[in-house]
Amino acid sequence: MEVFDCIVVGGGPAGATAADDLARQGVNVLLLDKAGRIKPCGGAIPPRAIMDFDIPDEQLCARIRSARMISPKNKAVDMPIENGFVGMVDRETFDQWLRERAASNGADRRIGEFVKLERDETQALQITYKTKDGETVTVGTKYLIGADGAKSKVLKQGLPNVKPAPYVFAYHEIIKAPSSANDNAYYDAKRCDVYYQGRLSPDFYAWVFPHGNSASIGVGSAKKGFSLRNAVADLRKDANMEDAELIRHEGAPIPMKPIKKWDNGKDIVVTGDAAGCVAPASGEGIYYAMACGRMVGEAVLAALKTGDAKQLATARKTFLKEHGKVFWVLGILQFFWYGGDRRRERFVKICEDKDVQRLTWESYMHKRLVKKEPMAHIRVFFKDLGHLLGLAKT
Repeated sequence: MEVFDCIVVGGGPAGATAADDLARQGVNVLLLDKAGRIKPCGGAIPPRAIMDFDIPDEQLCARIRSARMISPKNKAVDMPIENGFVGMVDRETFDQWLRERAASNGADRRIGEFVKLERDETQALQITYKTKDGETVTVGTKYLIGADGAKSKVLKQGLPNVKPAPYVFAYHEIIKAPSSANDNAYYDAKRCDVYYQGRLSPDFYAWVFPHGNSASIGVGSAKKGFSLRNAVADLRKDANMEDAELIRHEGAPIPMKPIKKWDNGKDIVVTGDAAGCVAPASGEGIYYAMACGRMVGEAVLAALKTGDAKQLATARKTFLKEHGKVFWVLGILQFFWYGGDRRRERFVKICEDKDVQRLTWESYMHKRLVKKEPMAHIRVFFKDLGHLLGLAKT
């Protein structure tokens, strides 16, 4: 039986990044991923992701220069990006490129579906997977990384006492984009449109994100019984894209909070969506998945070098130290401002403020809270308070 230093289950941004980093360090790593799976995703990546993970220009299908926030009463507020852009990727090609990069750097990439994990008589870890031809294969490993999504089988089997992250369901349609402004006055190929309207999403938001020749039009919600497909159909009508050609569509759960524990203290650790590493309020996941994947890869490498399984726990500590405050702030934002259309109307009104726009973009682009300009933070705080208490005009 083959035995690897590490097996990574799941080849999305988190798993592919972990496998790539480990392979570059000479680790004998197997990257196992199901064929044909594409996660519904707006596809936005900030400059920090492009820099930290060496993402080439050819992977960017669009460069966004502004965002438009649209309130329940259809009031639109534009938030231009000063001196920068947000890159857009298509997950169908981007994830594939990440997996191919990992393979080119030495990872043993295989297409197959994880079935189960078990231990032999010496308590050594083994996993069984099924190939695309239906063959069952069992391999051994010193360490196992679960990067297999919000409903992770690795988490369920390897850390059975750890509660999975709460999640929203997301559904989007990739459609052919308008070729010019003359075809659709509502659409701008350099602008992301975000709809904060209860009829499109009672507890999250809907979006239209440009992807070059195509566009992602989607919605997320945790409310059971709410029809995401009907909401997207309604959004198509609102955005004058009802007749746009459908290229493909996807749906999946999106986690909204890091889980309490990422490892079993011995030889299993989870990352990405399996670990709950998606930003609240925004639902942003690509950068955080790759950052989380890198941190988990570093923790496994340290465990391999030292033989100390306690190193696995450093991944979660490192992630929360760097991004925990941002997640906390975004969680509060989602709790307060997504609670009904009256609050959403006030939230979009706040987005008109230049201090809010500047601090929002600086935090998003660089993935850290902006500590400079304390007076700007104070002004934003009191404006937020005024809107929350209903003292400000909408």
